[in-house]
Amino acid sequence: GALLQLAQARLLRHATTTETITVRDLPGQALLHAEFADTDIQAAIRKVLEAQVILVATPIHKAAYSGLLKSFLDLLPQDGLRDKTVLPLATGGSAAHLLALDYALKPVLSALGARDILDAVYASDAQIPSVDGRYEVDAEIGVRVEQSLRSVIERAAQYDAEAEAARERDAVLA
Repeated sequence: GALLQLAQARLLRHATTTETITVRDLPGQALLHAEFADTDIQAAIRKVLEAQVILVATPIHKAAYSGLLKSFLDLLPQDGLRDKTVLPLATGGSAAHLLALDYALKPVLSALGARDILDAVYASDAQIPSVDGRYEVDAEIGVRVEQSLRSVIERAAQYDAEAEAARERDAVLA
């Protein structure tokens, strides 16, 4: 959570709108039984489909991303991440779990059509210590988050420019 909050706070300066989906707050029954008619599930899927940039944050346990995240990703349409820039963020007990991003999470994001899957930011528990009951991301991880977000911001600006050029082209043709 602390890693995602840091990324969101830094991205907020550049985003026109932000939405957060906390998968653990979705109705468990609907999530596990793929109840697409559930209004909370529909709202969460709609947020993903309308987004340009997606930050995917997950803990890594036993060399895999969370089962809750997997359940939610399974509910997205086959091309649910098409034309989106995705930044994976993950935490785990040690650096030994780092490869779970490349071998487990990124292939799923790619299979869902993500256009850009940026270099993930992984932090071990030691890099996000608890200080007076609050988790604080250490400076090295903060720099890596900033670098990844710079790529997100540059790509978003590029896509906005392309979309504006297409609208101008369409206006001239009309």
